[in-house]
Amino acid sequence: MSQNANDPAGTTHQFQRFAQQSQPEKSGPPVGMIVGIVAVLAVVVIAALALTML
Repeated sequence: MSQNANDPAGTTHQFQRFAQQSQPEKSGPPVGMIVGIVAVLAVVVIAALALTML
């Protein structure tokens, strides 16, 4: 048996290159975050209106 440390998954450099390729770059604003913020603001406005009508 050889004494060489052979990593079957490849080198760290190869893994980093694979990880960078597998994640496509996103362009534009995060739509999910914007929708979430708008929803939270709508709930706050509705709650404020409900409290003022009491």
